[in-house]
Amino acid sequence: MSEQGHNLEERLEERFVEMLADHPDDHKDVHGSIGKYLLVFVALCVLTSMSFLTYTSYWPFKDEKHVTWAFMMAVSCTKAMLVIMFFMHLLWEANWKWVLTIPASCMSIFLLLMLVPDIGMRQYNGWAWYSHERWLYAADKPAVQASDVKALDEQEAQQHPPSGAH
Repeated sequence: MSEQGHNLEERLEERFVEMLADHPDDHKDVHGSIGKYLLVFVALCVLTSMSFLTYTSYWPFKDEKHVTWAFMMAVSCTKAMLVIMFFMHLLWEANWKWVLTIPASCMSIFLLLMLVPDIGMRQYNGWAWYSHERWLYAADKPAVQASDVKALDEQEAQQHPPSGAH
């Protein structure tokens, strides 16, 4: 073997030994102590009790459903963030986590927005309505006006004449 190859191997071995010496054996310093996890656990308990508050008589916004929903979503997102950051250890991960998170989040929002028209078409809202077959087999039949029911019955009678008539 040449002298240059021998020197290269020695230098790589020395560098590897230096890297091992610099690497801490105790990973506790990297992720924090148990006190941090207990603090996050207490925060999750407090946030959960805040969620239950919305179902009690002490909740001041009983008539405001949108305020309650917004509050519940904020509490849920905060709890999810705490679990992801601390218990899934993403707080200490490298920045590559954003390469995975951002596209997945965009796709989730995109799929959610694609469902909005379908959900909007499932109810009688003045411009979209159920077909007669869908009315018959709907699990929770929406309230309809008597004129709509009469029009649907007339339409069905025209499509399917009585069996005795020719």
